This record gives sequence, C-alpha cells and structure tokens, in this order.
Amino acid sequence: MITNPLPSSEGQLETSVSTDVLLAEYLDVLRASPSFGTRASAARHFMHWLRLRRIPLGRVDAAVIEAFSRHRCRCPRFSPDEPRRPGYITNVRRFVSFLEDRGAVLVPGDVDQVAAVLPDYAERLSVLGYSRGRRSALLSEAEHFAHWLRLVRMRACDVDAEAVDRFAHHNCQCFLCRKRGTLTASGAVRRRRGAMAFLEVLRGLGLAAPANLVAEDPRITAFRAWLKQRCGATDQSIIRYLAEAARWLPSLGLDPGAYDAVTIRQVVLDQPASRSRQSVRLTATALRAYLRFLAASGVCRPELVHAVPCPPPRRGAVLPRYLSPAAVERIIEACDVTTPMGLRDRAIVLLLARLGLRAGDVCQLKLADIDWTIGRLRVDGKSRRVAALPLPQDAGDALLAYIEQARPVVGEDRVFLRIQAPFRPFASPGEISRIVAMLRRSAGVEEGPSGAHVFRHSLATAMIRTGSSLETIGAVLRHRSADTTAIYAKVDVTMLAHVAQPWPGDVSC
Repeated sequence: MITNPLPSSEGQLETSVSTDVLLAEYLDVLRASPSFGTRASAARHFMHWLRLRRIPLGRVDAAVIEAFSRHRCRCPRFSPDEPRRPGYITNVRRFVSFLEDRGAVLVPGDVDQVAAVLPDYAERLSVLGYSRGRRSALLSEAEHFAHWLRLVRMRACDVDAEAVDRFAHHNCQCFLCRKRGTLTASGAVRRRRGAMAFLEVLRGLGLAAPANLVAEDPRITAFRAWLKQRCGATDQSIIRYLAEAARWLPSLGLDPGAYDAVTIRQVVLDQPASRSRQSVRLTATALRAYLRFLAASGVCRPELVHAVPCPPPRRGAVLPRYLSPAAVERIIEACDVTTPMGLRDRAIVLLLARLGLRAGDVCQLKLADIDWTIGRLRVDGKSRRVAALPLPQDAGDALLAYIEQARPVVGEDRVFLRIQAPFRPFASPGEISRIVAMLRRSAGVEEGPSGAHVFRHSLATAMIRTGSSLETIGAVLRHRSADTTAIYAKVDVTMLAHVAQPWPGDVSC
C-alpha cells in the first residue's frame, strides 16, 4: 500500500484547497473537448483516490498511477471497472501531465531539458538528409522516449542501455495514443532504434552520461597494436584475427609461460562440427600469429608456434565456380538506373565484373583513388599491396553517373555510401555481397555460388576461355603466386582436350 500521511490537519486542509483549485482549472481547460466527460471523471476519480490514500501531489509518479489502476475500487460515485481500462488510465496520465506543467507534481530537473531538445533534433535530422518518412519515425520515437522518461521520473543523466531496453518493451499506457496497442517484436526494435538515436544526441549535448565501454582484454589490445605496427596488417585482417583470438583466449589461460603443445593443439582440434574448413584454417593462422606475438614479447617459448596443426589445404580439389557471361550481363541490367540506389549498385557490379575486384576493394575505394585524367583506379589489395588498374569505359561511365547524380554530398572520402541517411560508408564487405544477392534475385539468376567473389571467378574463366594467358589473368586479379592463378586452367576444356592422354586399353571405364 502506498501511503504518505500529511503532517497535520492544517496541512491537509491547505492541500485539499490547492488540489480543488487545480482540478477546477483542469476542468475549465477541458470544457470544449468532445471527451470532457471521460477525462473529467478520470481526473476526479484519481484525485479522490489520492485523498483516500493520503498521497500528496508532489509524490505522484508512475508507481502511484500503476497502484491506482490496480486498486479494488469502492469509491462512491465512480464505476469500479473504469480503472481497469487503458484509456481511462491514459486520461489519468493526461491529468498528471497537466499537474506537472503547473508545478504541482515534481519531475526531475533535466526532464524538461530533454523535451526542449526535440525541435533541434528534428532540424538535425533534416540537415543530415533523412527522408520525410524517416524523420517522422525517428522524431516520433524520440518524443515517446522523452515522454516515458518523464513518466518514470528518470533523469537523463541516468539513462543507459538498460533503460532503453526497458522503454523498448514497456507496456505503453502513455497518453500519446498513437503509441498504444499490441507490442510486436518489430515494434520493440523500432522503439530501441529510435531511443538509441536520440540518446546519442543527448550524450553529445552532455545531458546523458557517455556509454559504458566494456574494458577490453589487455592481451587483445597488445595483439592489435602488434598486428598494426609490426606486421602492417590491414584493418579487415585485424578485425578477423582479434575476433578469432577472443573466441579461444580464455581456454589458453592467463600465463603464456605455462602454455604447452597439448593446449595449443586442442585449440585447433576442438572445433564445433558446424565450422567450415576455412574457419578452422583461420583459427590455425590467428593462433600462429598470436604465438609469434608472445614469442616476440619474450613471454612465450618460440617453439610452440610449430605445435599449431596445419589443416590440409584443398587447393585444386574442385573447379572454380563461376557465372556465365550472359548471367553476369543480366545481373548488371537488373540495376534500375532511374533511382540513386540503382546507379550505385550498377557501378559496384561493373567494378566487380570488369576488374575482378574483391568486395573489400570496393568497400574501401576512395574518391582520391580515381584518376580520371588517365582512366586509372588505385586499389589497396591484400597485404597493403597497391595496384593501378585501367578503368573500363562502361565501369567508368557508371561510376561517374553515380558520383554526379546519386552520391550524397557529404564530407566522406569513401566512394560508395548508404543511400539513406545517415550517409555512412558500408560497415563491411558483407554489405557488398548483400547488394549482389539482391540483384541476383531481381535478375532471376540462380546458377553459380552466391556472394560478390563469384564475379572474380567469372572474369578469370571468361578471360582464359577467350585465349588470355595465366600470366595476364594473374596480373588482372593481382595474384602473388602463379599457383593461385593455375586453378583456372582447369576450366579451359578445349586446352585440356589437347593435352589429355588416351586411356590405356581399348575401352575406357
């Protein structure tokens, strides 16, 4: 039971008079409202219940309203079923909001500051280039979040990810009627996304506390610095190595001096059955690099590097999987060049198909890498090897059309950006593969493997079948080893027919 007895009968009389004045003022405001009867009943009922429970107005919060909605109503002149209706409680919240505006109900000091940010937030979304519908959705969720903070009496400086999660899943009885209804999984996602976007703005203004960063394992921090400074690894390689190391570091223990060959081998051998051969090879490669780092730091025996098992390679065991030239052209034609997204996607696919670029190459491409005067493209490949590639006419035209007609004008050097605001570069090469998958569905191409790398195989296959040498293909694809290019010799059936030896005997099996 919620009880807050008043200090004296004189205090009771003074409070009663002030609440009657506020109630009368609220009813005067509602006179012209078509729902005057139900709103007035809810306000009178709530005020009567507060007096019975001896709860002062200054202590009213979400918990008090929740207690009112659950009480076994025996109040005279009021229906006992009304407090069970969500709409009735919404009218109570409207009345409480009126009392908050009059200063009769106390709210945290910075709650009004949060609400005051909303107009500037709307202007910020417009400046960033958000579409009208997206602006409306984000602003609506921000308004809902600010209103919820006021209802639960939470200060902005106390808001964190846990509070956002509470907001995303709360059973909404807010007087913002458009927010009520059955909460779905997608609705909770929209609430969380909108609240987090608004929270970042509040943090930038100093109204909310900075995000709590999880302390990183010092071993991971030192390994990252070694990969970056001593090995010259690319950012994508560092991300993959650290993610892999974080998976098995706990099983190695904290003391590198106590590592032994058995423990090292078990890291590679004890792999889930769902992991692919490539994933197992990555485990061995990352573990070997981590042991070299420890040995270079003098905290681990150098010979342990040789204890890492080497998964057998399957190079040359299967034919390269590729698309036919007709299928490649169908995917290119599936891009709708009347839209900004289609212009961008066409430029991406042509770079993949004509130059055999990797998805990471396209993702990292910068405006400064394009030399329009001589038609060259500067590509930072694997192991930070820089190459200058000729820009084909159709790929260059598509790239120019995207930059001039569809690319957002922002202070970002990456060529390819997201079409919707905020106009950021792609987070990973995986987004390039998702674009390819979408275009394949539009073109109705089901043959061949998925992913962006299929264009690289398709280009090499088409080149070798039109008479290009392996050296030329290796130069275009920027292979370091001739053995890597040699796998494409297997797709040249005409050449293989000339060198194939007859089967011994009269009849082949």
